[in-house]
Amino acid sequence: MKAIILSAGQGKRLLPLTEDVPKCLLPVAPGMTMLSWQLRQLSAAGIDDITVLTGFHADKVDAELARHRRPGLRLTGLYNPFFGVADNLGSVWLACRETAGDFLLLNGDTLFEAAVPHYLLAAPEAPITVTISRKNSYDADDMKVRLRNGRLTAVGKGLEPEDTDGESIGLMSFRGPGADRFRAAVESAMRGPSGLRSWYLTVIDALAKESPLDIVEVGPEEWCEVDFAVDLNRARKMVGRWSAISNPLDSAAAF
Repeated sequence: MKAIILSAGQGKRLLPLTEDVPKCLLPVAPGMTMLSWQLRQLSAAGIDDITVLTGFHADKVDAELARHRRPGLRLTGLYNPFFGVADNLGSVWLACRETAGDFLLLNGDTLFEAAVPHYLLAAPEAPITVTISRKNSYDADDMKVRLRNGRLTAVGKGLEPEDTDGESIGLMSFRGPGADRFRAAVESAMRGPSGLRSWYLTVIDALAKESPLDIVEVGPEEWCEVDFAVDLNRARKMVGRWSAISNPLDSAAAF
């Protein structure tokens, strides 16, 4: 199983913290960046082949990958030269060559407790499985989901409250025909007039409308997303709590 991490962006909503460093390299613990936390959890879940889409200060992300390379773990940086003018569908399109076979796809600003990728990998095999979470209310920036009979039928920021049953956390799996179906849909979307201005979840939404998708649900305290400074402060607290429970940070250097 391989994983693709979308980390090409600068993270402008976190300025000035991201003036000279991409969002994925912001520290969440001593000696631990957002990216290194993700790499560590994926590796612990048995993922041994990880491609990271880079863009803003790609050289710094490449250096972080080099710091974590070890026998048995393939880490590859894939540069997206269009990161400044395209949304993340462009990064996914560039990574299409990496989508042969089963894979996980995740956002570079999604952090999660160690068990979360295990939940996804242990779920009943399905072509596409989307990880979701629920909370009491949702804001305009949440990537909301609609469920019917326990399966995902729509995803998007514009879903109305009465149609919202949770949110996508930015982590999903593709297996067998699901990977092929997703790749074909990405290729088609990029040929459209709005391809460069689209998120890859618009493709997931279109696929869900054709045929409902499987889900895995995680609790709100098992993951977090970092968009603003307040999110980063919360992420640091959560990483500290997760680490104290299952992955003491004094072992971080071993990775």
